[in-house]
Amino acid sequence: MQTLNYSVLLVDDDQDVLDSYKHLMDIAGLTAKALLDPTEATGYLKRDWPGVVLLDMYMPQMHGMELLEKIKQIDDRIPVIVITGHGDIPMAVDAVRKGACEFIEKPINPAELLEMLKSHLDLRRAFVEQKKQMVATIDKSLVGKSAQLEQIRHLLSQYLLLENHVVIWGESGSGRHLAANLLHTMSSQPNRCEAIHADPNLSESQLSEMLARVTAGTLLLDGAEQLSEPCQRMLAQHLIANEREGKAFRAIAIFGKDPEQLIAEQSLIPELYYVLNQGVIEMPALRQRPDDVVVLFHHFLKQSCLKLGKVIPKVEPNYLSVLRGHLWPGNVRELRNVAELFAVGIVKLTGKDKIYTQAETMLPLDELVDDFEKGVIEDALFLHSGRVSDAADYLKVPRKKLYLRMKKHDIDKESFKSAK
Repeated sequence: MQTLNYSVLLVDDDQDVLDSYKHLMDIAGLTAKALLDPTEATGYLKRDWPGVVLLDMYMPQMHGMELLEKIKQIDDRIPVIVITGHGDIPMAVDAVRKGACEFIEKPINPAELLEMLKSHLDLRRAFVEQKKQMVATIDKSLVGKSAQLEQIRHLLSQYLLLENHVVIWGESGSGRHLAANLLHTMSSQPNRCEAIHADPNLSESQLSEMLARVTAGTLLLDGAEQLSEPCQRMLAQHLIANEREGKAFRAIAIFGKDPEQLIAEQSLIPELYYVLNQGVIEMPALRQRPDDVVVLFHHFLKQSCLKLGKVIPKVEPNYLSVLRGHLWPGNVRELRNVAELFAVGIVKLTGKDKIYTQAETMLPLDELVDDFEKGVIEDALFLHSGRVSDAADYLKVPRKKLYLRMKKHDIDKESFKSAK
């Protein structure tokens, strides 16, 4: 790949024409690269190059339309201005339809060409800079080095630029809400968010009132499959109507499992999903990306120590191996909590057996069992910030049964709500 230290790529098979274009660029203070052979052009381009291509349509080695398609394969947002002969308007219109930003007819008006070039250069540079800032923010927010996470970063950066509806699905604690928050806060649309959380008892009139408030910004749909079928249908029709009217808001839908599976289970209507899935992001469980475990642990440990004003403690390699081998049923949320405990000197994994002292082992069996049960419940409530429903799901017990055990051990859920 050549160093792209120029802002305009000129492609024409006539050397005299190229020389005149190059001279014009020099006078205007624009750095340009002139190419006589169009087959070499793609070697001088790369994704996110902050420049503009000026391209003649008629060249014997390669037709301009073919080169346009090749450029768009590298980066479909690179501005391409095509030059056509007098009377070739249909071809020029076809080129614009296939991705060219504008066309200009021969003979060229130098002032008109320069104005066109500078306008698209300004737009292109602003776009590339915006994308760089987006990528930097995404990289900082999504910590990890796995291939799965890299793909998620790429999808987020693309969907941010497209401003379309997006479906995000995955297990609880895998980062679904973090991805949704990035899409919302980094959007170029008005920074307003209306949330509709799963509630099978939500009436159509209540949903209608909620939707009426959404005219711009983000509509966050959390667990839409739990809405009644009439509400799901109303939601789909509302999204379609707003698209037709061109209203500036995007919907971000969060699901706990693959939407295709939810459709098969008849809890999600296809009509709603097919409106929403203009972009799809699957957030993999932490056990599916072990390469991120140690990186995330060190990240959360450093954050906790900075917050507490403590020196970062040494982490033994064998403990890191234990972390990598853990299945992480609570995903990233569970790992963060383990790192926070490590920062204050507590070495533990939620769900692992408690270690008793010799004095404790002399206690009656019933007391040991009760103590163990209390510890497991407290671990689950800590992991889920005092949310009893989530803790019950995590422990695989009915919520009513968990409340009874909490009452037995005098456990107050409120004391865990500040754990996160």
